[in-house]
Amino acid sequence: MKIIACDQRHVPQIRTIFNDAILNSTVLWEYEPRSLKTVTDWFESKRKGSFPVIGMENDLGEFMGFASYGTFRDRPGYKYTAEHSVYVDQRFRGKGIGSLLMKELIVSAQSHDLHTLIGAIDTTNEASIALHRSLGFEYCGSIKQAGFKFGRWLDMVFYQLILPTPARPIAG
Repeated sequence: MKIIACDQRHVPQIRTIFNDAILNSTVLWEYEPRSLKTVTDWFESKRKGSFPVIGMENDLGEFMGFASYGTFRDRPGYKYTAEHSVYVDQRFRGKGIGSLLMKELIVSAQSHDLHTLIGAIDTTNEASIALHRSLGFEYCGSIKQAGFKFGRWLDMVFYQLILPTPARPIAG
């Protein structure tokens, strides 16, 4: 297995993973599958914002999953905080891929002088909660009935990891 920096050629595989999550889980609170254009635009916005999209391929070159982070809130005072996400192809779940991707994402966040990573997780996603806890993320709040999907209200929990960066934060 190897960690890779995703590029345009990975967009169709990223789309497949996104759409599986949309159609079959409460990981993404969307109702309709994403078009190729929507995912291409998402990828381009990550590139323009200098946000990483990292992936993992196995020894056969199969795309196993990806992770990224982006703007938490668009006000200047939040510039050291990012919200992240990690998605693993259903064929490769339970093999530690999410953990490896998250560890690489944490390294990237530190190298970009971020201070806090935030994960917003559906309360029923026990695997994601366990993953975040195993990496040192701490529970920091919840919102009851924050979303609606599959005919029911969904609650969201937030987990955060405080990083030792930046060495010298500045306002402005």
